[in-house]
Amino acid sequence: MSQDRKYAAVSLCPKSQDILTLDAGGHPYQPGVCFQDGIRRVDYVLTYNVKKSCRALRPSLSITANGFFRRLRRSLQCCTGQPSGANRDSAVEKAALDQQEEEKRLLRDEFEDNLREMGLELEKDEHSKIPGVGFLKIHAPWDVLCREAEFLKLKMPTKEVYQATSRSKMVKLKGFIEDLTKPLLPDVEESRTHNPKHVCYPFSREKQHLFDLSDRENFFDTKTRGLIVFEVLKRTKCMSSEDDVGFPSLLAKGIYTSAYPLHDGDVDDEAPTPNDRKILYNEWASYSSFYKFQPIGLVRKYFGDKIGLYFAWLGLYTQMLIFASVVGVLVFLYGCITVDHDIPSMEICDKRNNITMCPMCDRACGYWKLKMACGTARASHLFDNTATVLFSVFMALWASAFMENWKRKQMRLNYKWDLATFEEEEDHPRADYENKVKEKILKRIEKKPHKETKTVKLTWRDRCPAYITFTVSMLLMFFVSLAIVLAIVIYRVTTQAALQMSTVSTARSNVRLTVVSTAVIINLVVILILDEVYAKVAVWLTQLEVPKTDTSYEQRLIIKTFILKFLNSFSPIFYVAFMRGKLIGRPGKYLYVLGLYRMEECAHTGCLMELCIQLSITMLGKQLIQNNLFEIGIPKLKKLIKRFKSKREAGQQDPFSGNLRRYEKDHFLEPFGSLNPEYMEMIIQYGFVTLFVASFPLAPVFALLNNVLEIRLDAKKFIAELRRPVPARAKDIGIWYNILSGLSKVAIVVNAFVIAFTSDFIPRLVYQYGYSPDGTMHGFINHTLSYFNVTHFEPNTDPLQPFHLGYQVNVCRFKDYRLAPWSKTPYEVSKIYWAVLAARLAFVIIFQNVVMLMSDFVDWVVPDIPKEVTIRIYEEKKQMVEFFLKEEQCKTQSLPNIAPEGDRDQSNNQAYPQRL
Repeated sequence: MSQDRKYAAVSLCPKSQDILTLDAGGHPYQPGVCFQDGIRRVDYVLTYNVKKSCRALRPSLSITANGFFRRLRRSLQCCTGQPSGANRDSAVEKAALDQQEEEKRLLRDEFEDNLREMGLELEKDEHSKIPGVGFLKIHAPWDVLCREAEFLKLKMPTKEVYQATSRSKMVKLKGFIEDLTKPLLPDVEESRTHNPKHVCYPFSREKQHLFDLSDRENFFDTKTRGLIVFEVLKRTKCMSSEDDVGFPSLLAKGIYTSAYPLHDGDVDDEAPTPNDRKILYNEWASYSSFYKFQPIGLVRKYFGDKIGLYFAWLGLYTQMLIFASVVGVLVFLYGCITVDHDIPSMEICDKRNNITMCPMCDRACGYWKLKMACGTARASHLFDNTATVLFSVFMALWASAFMENWKRKQMRLNYKWDLATFEEEEDHPRADYENKVKEKILKRIEKKPHKETKTVKLTWRDRCPAYITFTVSMLLMFFVSLAIVLAIVIYRVTTQAALQMSTVSTARSNVRLTVVSTAVIINLVVILILDEVYAKVAVWLTQLEVPKTDTSYEQRLIIKTFILKFLNSFSPIFYVAFMRGKLIGRPGKYLYVLGLYRMEECAHTGCLMELCIQLSITMLGKQLIQNNLFEIGIPKLKKLIKRFKSKREAGQQDPFSGNLRRYEKDHFLEPFGSLNPEYMEMIIQYGFVTLFVASFPLAPVFALLNNVLEIRLDAKKFIAELRRPVPARAKDIGIWYNILSGLSKVAIVVNAFVIAFTSDFIPRLVYQYGYSPDGTMHGFINHTLSYFNVTHFEPNTDPLQPFHLGYQVNVCRFKDYRLAPWSKTPYEVSKIYWAVLAARLAFVIIFQNVVMLMSDFVDWVVPDIPKEVTIRIYEEKKQMVEFFLKEEQCKTQSLPNIAPEGDRDQSNNQAYPQRL
């Protein structure tokens, strides 16, 4: 790899008005990135609807004969006072619309005047190639950038460079690892520069001499400029009709239709020095780079801290899945290797086995031989063996190690991105909240006109109806999930009975597999549909509560969406794991759903195999259909629709042609919503990987394959399909870390119960060490089967074809620990049942406490902050102080005559606008 810099940051606008075809980097100037003078960069764009008058659209209308007679007819109608009803209604509607448009225009004019007072420079384009859309281009001059950077306490790089020295005792090993991973690094500048780092300091106009201002055009990059303009927009308000209207309200009311910063350029730009967007498209969003590390630094530079942290977290999660996948594959291979030596499976598959089993359903099902379950028994051993228990312990420790690694990774990024001292400030109130407060003030004024209303805010009493609605809605969604599970149970029972009565032998021989697979597929379709519904419900419930700030709104929305989607995705899995086969009764006294449908039984080897099928199909279906197919197909479908519309509509510009300017191209891109959907699908996947991993050791493998593709899909979507998001500052992933930590703790308990109550691991241990005559598993199958006298069937529940096997059956067997029918208390649970139950509960307690203790030990041993980061932070602070004192001394020596203190303060105050 060449050490020369391949990609360099360039100025998007030419520095001179005489050069309009080439920019500062020497490649062709891109129209729409700068103002018409070709010098001032467009930092932000606001769009609004433009209603062109008939005179503007058809200038010759007033001199045509048709226009003359039309005006004459309207004047006669006005003079006679007899306009038609349709014309009168249309005239009233038109007047109302014109009045609304005029009010919007006046608000825009006032807001734009206030933006100019704040120091921003504006330029309008109402004659763009997109009919009906006007563009307001915003440029932040140097003085405004400096002022706002100081106000926002943005840390900017100084002249001083901190050269980190490695103190590791394993320098050779570290160098060997770096050489080994060099082919995996993306071909960007940050991958080739490891040690040098500019010392950053909060920007101050009084201390500009500390910063390297040799290239003022690029000192504030496009991400920082967009952030500064957005903060100014949020603070700027306009007064109209005694209402304090802010920028969020202007967007909510449609006065401005959209707002976005510009992308740096095109992804197919043929310039010799590509822009950051093209670099990311080639080195990050390309599928051919799937094996490479992500250029997280460049992602953060282009999109901001919040998106950079998301992709850093996703990258670490994907890397950690490699270790889990390797161990999961080894566990699966262990099951494949030992399946031929598993004694219980061999006993079930033994052709000499003559055990007659009781019917699986009433009337339609007949008696069957235990050897018919041979295939199911062998398949169950692949996922239900001793290695599965060890894998559950490993995955609990893996989850703890993942959380610890993320905390350390996060601290490294905070140091590298200078976010260690960043503190989130309270957001501005949302538009909905301000409107609700205004309504409350008006109601108070109507009741008590002389009461003080300056400190009015929404309280829990105001939100009480929303809380009640939320509680009722959550209960309703819970019962909907139960109803869906019940419907699936009824489908399974009825389908199984219908297939048992089929005359096709193939259908009868594969009844269980057919029923389970079709039920899971139907359930998957229902889950996908309800996921979309629940997302809308969560937004509606959150809006009812009217949170004050965007941060509060986002947290409430995340919690509601997670609860609903978790309930939707995992309720069928929890049923199969902990309910199915547990409450079925016994032959002659079965339990029935709604008095009609008999509860389902598990296979003889337990429900773990069916749990594996349920989990695998649900997980893979959600990943393939919801996460990948929708993310690929829907954007392409929207592109086709836009292209089709642009060809059909007269005067509409093709959004994918090369004739559009930069801000017009970005207008056709999809607006960026939030990172919540991206986090949510990964959190649900994390639940599939950790919660029931005891039943499906290959879950990490499929999650890894999905995430390798997911990273590139998300990257391509952010780069090519979405408008550039407003850069958001953050130092962590927020509430998502708490959700991950909670899932990791719950996973330990869930896997303990799955191993204890869903698999046959505990009954096997109890038999081998408590009841086996020779200490082996020989005789285990017969030990778990109880006897039933067929004459004790309830009326109309015995098989219709009792001689289906060719002989008369007097006694059949069923899986349970019950006394024989010839005992004093027939069909009562035996002592073995209580011994197994005690062993199950003991295992849950021991497993849960031991694994949690081991996880806490990992948390305690691994420090949250890497030692090297702590040392570098200390050294960098020390170097910053020395540099600061040296620069101050040089400044004092070069400027002996300093202005009086009062004059200096007065000059500084002039830089701030009076309207803040």
